[in-house]
Amino acid sequence: MDILSNLHYVKGSKKKRKRVGRGEGSGHGGTATRGMNGQLSRSGAKKKAWFEGGQMPLQRRVPKFGFTNIFQVYYQVINVNALQRVADEKKLTGDVLDAAALKKLGLVKSTKKPIKVLGKGEIKAKVNLQVDAFSNSAKEKIEAAGGSIKTI
Repeated sequence: MDILSNLHYVKGSKKKRKRVGRGEGSGHGGTATRGMNGQLSRSGAKKKAWFEGGQMPLQRRVPKFGFTNIFQVYYQVINVNALQRVADEKKLTGDVLDAAALKKLGLVKSTKKPIKVLGKGEIKAKVNLQVDAFSNSAKEKIEAAGGSIKTI
């Protein structure tokens, strides 16, 4: 049983902090570990994190080309073999699989982002899907298995 008078810090848990600018006797007096001259020895001295001492900065040295389309739509992708796997596990309970049902089944992460079904794999289960987009091969496979699709 520990008594308050016996409590102590665990070995290695406390580090000695370097106290600078507290006189010559401390070993860190005088220039307070800043060196003799230069920008960073002055009071109030700051440099931006990306400043390279006047050298041409990295963001200006690297070549730039191409462009980013800010209107591009990024789909969450589901393959038909994932739908078949879920059907085999008897997890298909509802009649229509929409974004909320697919999220509940763990096939997509978000109901806010658009969903696209792709045709990788085979499907034998009859599923009724209601999502944002389909590939042609997925559409053919789902309809051949007796399911239906509806784009939102």
